[in-house]
Amino acid sequence: MAVVMRMDWPEVTAEQYLEARELVGWERDIPRGAIFHVSFFDAGGLKVVDVWEREEDFNEFVETRLRPGVERIGIEGEPNVTIEPALAVFNPAAAGS
Repeated sequence: MAVVMRMDWPEVTAEQYLEARELVGWERDIPRGAIFHVSFFDAGGLKVVDVWEREEDFNEFVETRLRPGVERIGIEGEPNVTIEPALAVFNPAAAGS
């Protein structure tokens, strides 16, 4: 069952996010189980919303790629992460016109 991951990380700057994105290589080497990713900033800092095939896929990505990248960059603090079962997943762009 697909899951929705929401991450709030107030301490992360846009520059750090972009550096981590490049280092982790999410877009060059898509992690197993990744379906969707969007990130943005608001007054509370970095926000990320992902859809994954399984929670275990997300956890594997964190342990093998994200956490080592974050440590290498020196990002401080810990994100607040919530994971919930997805009710429905639909990507209109992938469905065609």
